[in-house]
This record gives sequence, structure tokens and C-alpha cells, in this order.
Amino acid sequence: MFVFVRALTYASLFVGLLLVFVPRQILTTSGLLPPPQFGPLGLCGVAVTVAGAALAAWCILAFIVQGQGTPAPFDPPRRLVTKGPYQFVRNPMYLGAGLALGGASLVYRSLALLAYSAAFLLAVHFFVLLYEEPTLLRLFGTEYEDYRRRVGRWLPRW
Repeated sequence: MFVFVRALTYASLFVGLLLVFVPRQILTTSGLLPPPQFGPLGLCGVAVTVAGAALAAWCILAFIVQGQGTPAPFDPPRRLVTKGPYQFVRNPMYLGAGLALGGASLVYRSLALLAYSAAFLLAVHFFVLLYEEPTLLRLFGTEYEDYRRRVGRWLPRW
């Protein structure tokens, strides 16, 4: 139960800061408001945002259940997470967050928010390369090497 509370707390902080607060600041600064009617583009944006958020939530649950830990770098899982969405790509949580941001940029029709989404994914890519992958290799050794050979970083290997 304590793992669940920790994971929920860290996820809320991550989502609150990077996926709600910063995008809201971007939208406020640019003076954008949601359109009064969604239309096809807005509805597509809502669907993409919901799908991204659902994917991220599934990842958090996988960290709690399989990993016995949280997605936070300072409170990592005790076991390597390779099930759920992690059986398809190694970084589905970041992809879910990127989808949520990209969907919001469609809803608001905001190029600034789309640029933030791209910057977020680029920053995450370098975080994965420079910190996350070396740390996982150190923590989980050959288990992580095997997983890395089987599963793509960003795209599934069919």
C-alpha cells in the first residue's frame, strides 16, 4: 500500500508540473482558450490525450505491481518492469505523456504547445540515454541487457 501512495504522489507531481502547469502557462502566455466547439480536430485531440493519459496510468500501475516501486528516479522499482505496456516498448510512460501533450495541442490548436511537446520528448530522450539506461544496466545487469535486446526503446519490434 505504501508503494501505491508513493507512486501516486510522484506521478501527481510529475503530471501536475510537466503536463498541466507548464502547458497552462504556455497557453495563458499565448492567450489561447479552448475553442467553443471541438470539431473533428478537437475530438481527435481529446481522444489522443485520453489515450496518452491511460497509457501513462497503466505504466504507473505496472511499476507498482510488477516493479514494487515507483517511476521516480529517486525511488526506483525493486524489480525490472517488463510486463504490461513495457513488453512493447521500453519507455511507454514517456510516450503516453507525449501523446497527452500532443493531444492537448490539437484541442487548443496551439503550435506553442506542440513545440513544448516536442521539446519534452527530446529532453526525455536524452534523459533516457544519459541517465535511465545506464542506471537500469547497473541495477539489473544481464536481465536489463536481455530486455533491451528484445524490446525497442521507442518503437515496438515486431
